[in-house]
Amino acid sequence: MSSQVTKHAALNPKTTHFEFFGPPGALAVTLGVPFLSYALNLGCSERLAACPPPLKFIPGFLLATVEDSNWWSSLWDTKVVLVYAGWYAFCVAAWAVLPGDYVEGLPLRTGGTKKYKINAFSTFLLALGLVFGWIIRFGPESFTYIYEKFPQFITAALLNSILQAAFVYAKSFNNGELLALGGNSGNFIYDFYIGRALNPSIGSFDIKSFNELRPGLILWALIDISMVCEQAVRRGGFTRVTDSLWLVVGSQIWYVADALYNEPAIFTTMDITTDGFGFMLSVGDLLWVPFIYSLQARYLVFNQVELGPIYTAAIMGFNLLGYYIFRAANGEKNDFRNGRDKKNLHYMTTEGGRKLITSGWWGRSRHPNYLGDIIMATAWCLPTGFNTIVTYFYPIYFAVLLVHRQMRDDEQCAIKYGKDWDKYKKIVPWRIIPYVY
Repeated sequence: MSSQVTKHAALNPKTTHFEFFGPPGALAVTLGVPFLSYALNLGCSERLAACPPPLKFIPGFLLATVEDSNWWSSLWDTKVVLVYAGWYAFCVAAWAVLPGDYVEGLPLRTGGTKKYKINAFSTFLLALGLVFGWIIRFGPESFTYIYEKFPQFITAALLNSILQAAFVYAKSFNNGELLALGGNSGNFIYDFYIGRALNPSIGSFDIKSFNELRPGLILWALIDISMVCEQAVRRGGFTRVTDSLWLVVGSQIWYVADALYNEPAIFTTMDITTDGFGFMLSVGDLLWVPFIYSLQARYLVFNQVELGPIYTAAIMGFNLLGYYIFRAANGEKNDFRNGRDKKNLHYMTTEGGRKLITSGWWGRSRHPNYLGDIIMATAWCLPTGFNTIVTYFYPIYFAVLLVHRQMRDDEQCAIKYGKDWDKYKKIVPWRIIPYVY
């Protein structure tokens, strides 16, 4: 028994380095994300006629809500909570029922690997088929429910995020649970937020990877479709939906489809290999992604913008540039790691035998895929015009997130590769944007 305890302690050392400014920062983000989710989506809504000027955004939101007791009570809707629970159950059932291959993740500290079932894209196609069939049968007005109940859906997603984070935190104390190196501090607030368990699972069902791609990401696409239906009802049909809304929705759904189709690529990301699953990832996957990333589409429902063919083509080209960089960079990395390198990329070998790419996209910067992501995020906002900064919250936040993630990755790699990482940084000095950062 004592040997098992010693082995468990060796595999799961105490966390001594805090991120997000430690427990106070974790608490601030835990409380701040729900508030900001309501603020962004309700402050930028028809309740205030249009997005208010940036400096009046938060005061305008508070004025419109805090003084109205009915608004607070309206945030809870039992039917919406049940609808959201049904949606989550559908995603779980699709994971279990739909066929899919199993792929191995990267080696764990235990020496073994985890196997993940791959059928997120099939789940996406099934969901789209059911939604499109519903709309064809009952008309666009039958699928405006998400738009009409948007704040209530935020509450439902938040509730699910809290319950899941609490469940995996409690489960992390089971014997034999592999913990995240950054989530075993012993401080409840910090560990609950950052994630204590590395790979919380129920049998072969991996909770973290499932949430990363399925319920929130697919829901983002369905929210966008609901926005198109709402505008179609107002303007007299789908043929009258504005080009700006079609451009935003088409670009975002393509992004979702691409992520789901390339599902195996996620198993080499920091979220899967390093981070624990706690409130940070649960609220990010289930609330933040679908309800914040769809802000541009929601804004265009009632602030209807006609771009015309020239501006539409220019924005589409900018978005495709970002997509090309993002996909080409990720493709190079995945092919190299899987022994399918067709470009004969240059690389350096570390003392531990790991290979670090030093040519191609990864020779231009250490995170070229982040550059593509930032370009795409900006392209999704351009169709909304420049009357408000609120619709540009996503790329601003996303750039900060990616820079922070790059810094975290650099710290991890410095520990992992030691002096070899310093050599690599001299060969590839740019972090994200070549010759800029």
